[in-house]
Amino acid sequence: MKFLSLTLLLILSLTIKAYGQEDYKNPDPNFSFENPSPHKPVALPESVKFKKRPKNIILLIGDGMGVAQVYSALTANKGQLNLNYMKHIGFMQTQSADDYITDSAAAGTAIATGVRVNNGVIAIDQDGKVLKSILYISEDNNKATGLVSTSAITHATPASFVANQPDRGMYEDIAGDFLDSGIDLFIGGGKEHFTSREDGRNLLEELSQNNYRVFSSLEEAASVKTGPMAILTAAIHNEVYPERGNLLPDATQKAIEVLQSNKEGFFLMVEGSQIDWGGHANNTTYIVHETLDFDRAVGKALTFAANNKETLVIVTADHETGGMSIDNGDISKGTLSAKYTTDDHTGIMVPVFAYGPGAEAFIGIYKNTDLFVKMVEAFGF
Repeated sequence: MKFLSLTLLLILSLTIKAYGQEDYKNPDPNFSFENPSPHKPVALPESVKFKKRPKNIILLIGDGMGVAQVYSALTANKGQLNLNYMKHIGFMQTQSADDYITDSAAAGTAIATGVRVNNGVIAIDQDGKVLKSILYISEDNNKATGLVSTSAITHATPASFVANQPDRGMYEDIAGDFLDSGIDLFIGGGKEHFTSREDGRNLLEELSQNNYRVFSSLEEAASVKTGPMAILTAAIHNEVYPERGNLLPDATQKAIEVLQSNKEGFFLMVEGSQIDWGGHANNTTYIVHETLDFDRAVGKALTFAANNKETLVIVTADHETGGMSIDNGDISKGTLSAKYTTDDHTGIMVPVFAYGPGAEAFIGIYKNTDLFVKMVEAFGF
């Protein structure tokens, strides 16, 4: 009987081991990634003598981008990212006012305004008070302002910088907040929220009446170098990468070109929205493609900062999505596989990378609301 039990245990062990090997040999394609064309990071000087205080801030938010997402892109790109240039690194706690697990509205609001709000709320505190974002504070100090997103520009993260609404799903109301915002440039999807509205208004016509030049693509706006400008690149959301091409890095470059004409400086927020969507889908290919595309946008910001010498570049996330864990990889081949603990957001701390004047203030562990404080202090407001 004892011999039979040992025999069954051995058979079971071999069966499990064989199954494990077969599972490893035939990984789920959604969980594995091999990079067919790694991008080359931009060339920056080994050392740059930055000004004492930044005149410009470029904040890049990789929605849903935790450390695993960053390292998956680093692995896929064979060990080199534009992020590698950013030596001042911290970690940010992402909780909202009413939940350990934040959503993008509350997370975006915390970064934009320095106040934690309830999940689903855009820049209105728990007492119903309207909150002023770093974008509006920058405008109060005569700086140019801009937003770029691969989602609808009315989506939660960009909305947190320009709108004040009790519900992130009020897209038409959020679009209306753009009209009186004074923002100099915005690029993203969401055209239908400006045109196909329940109230019958055509906000693009109203923007034109407010001296905005309105375009449907970056190509249409190529010859225009000054704002105010609205470039609405999709009816709702832009395509996934690589279908949308170089929209994100090109839009980042376009925004910098337009905003830098202001002598008092500028504030620009750029969102790589769909890293988050890949996390929700537990799709490694989606995540890595989007994070690599986001890194190319980071390269545009870093190139400008190195040449300009008075621009602070900050790269972070609003939260992590998917509970992503890399369970195998090969940096020399640009391959990896991953597993996930959830199809939702997590409470994991997210990284913060900084480059330029004032970058040293962004090291350490701190709350998402502290990022707002650090930006305000960097500007000297």
